[in-house]
Amino acid sequence: MAARAYWKGQIRLALVSIPVEIFTATKSGAAIAFNQIHEPTGKRIRYEKVVEGVGPVNPDEIVKGYQVEKGNYVLLEDEEIEAVKLESKKTLELTQFVDPDEIDVFYFEKPYYVVPADDLAEEAYIVLREALRRAKKVAIGQLALRGREYIVSLKPCGRGIVLETLRYADEVNKARDYFREIAESKPDEELLDLAETLISKKASPFDPAKFHDRYIDALKDLIERKRKGHTISTEDDEKTPQKGMNVVDLMAALKKSIQKPGAANDEEAKPAPKKAAPVKKAPARKAPAAKAEAAKKRAGARR
Repeated sequence: MAARAYWKGQIRLALVSIPVEIFTATKSGAAIAFNQIHEPTGKRIRYEKVVEGVGPVNPDEIVKGYQVEKGNYVLLEDEEIEAVKLESKKTLELTQFVDPDEIDVFYFEKPYYVVPADDLAEEAYIVLREALRRAKKVAIGQLALRGREYIVSLKPCGRGIVLETLRYADEVNKARDYFREIAESKPDEELLDLAETLISKKASPFDPAKFHDRYIDALKDLIERKRKGHTISTEDDEKTPQKGMNVVDLMAALKKSIQKPGAANDEEAKPAPKKAAPVKKAPARKAPAAKAEAAKKRAGARR
C-alpha cells in the first residue's frame, strides 16, 4: 500500500511553481501502552464525556469552543475553522535562503520528504534541488499543516529534498537562562588533551541501526517474568552518581578511560612496588697520587 501524502500543494519561487507532495520521514518507535485497571475486579477503567448536571453526552453534540472568559466560550464548527483563509495551506513560498549553520539545532522539529507531484514537475524540482546544493543554502518559508502554520526549511537530500518544520523563537527557551551559572574558566590543558584522546578513540561513523530502545526491552522482559509468576525485585542497584569530582579524580578517570580494555583493572590488581631505601653515599676517597702531591706541598712550605 502506497504511503499517503501528508500535504499536497506547490512550492513557489518567484514566478516558478512546483507541484509537490510531502510525506512524513519518521515513524513512531516501539512503545509499551499501559491501561488503568480497577485492581479489585481486574477490569479496565473507562472514561465517559459528561456534562455537569446532564450526564453522558452524544459525540455528535460536541463542538470546539474557545474560552474568552471563565465559563464563556465562543463555539466554532470544524467547517468554519477549515475555511480560514491562509495562502500557506496550499502554497509554500520560499522567501529566504540561509547558510545551514545559521539555524541552531534546537529549532528543528520534524523532517518530511518532498517529492514532485508528477513527471511535469520533476524538471523544476531537480533545478531547485541542484541550485540549493550548488549555492550551499537552505530555503526558508511558511507552511500550514494540520491546524497551524510552521516555519519550514528545505535542503537537498540525495536525489530528493527534505523539509523540516522549525520552532518559532518563543517556543525555544533561552540557553543563557540555564548556562548563566557555569564558569567561563579555561580547562586544564592536560585534562583537555586526555579528553580529546578519549574522543578520538571512540570516534566512528554514526549508524542508527546499532542502537535500540533498551528500556522497551527491559519492560517486555518485566511483563513476561510477571506473567510467569516470577518474584520481581524493586530494589535499585545503581549507585547514586557523584555530584562532582576533583581534578585529581578527573585526571585519574580520564587516564584509565583511554587505556586498553582491562589494562586499568590489571594495574589495580598489581601491588604497588615497594620503594627502595635511599643508599647513603660514603665520602669520596682521595686518590694515592693526589695524597703524595699534597704531602710535597706541605714539605716545601716548612722549608
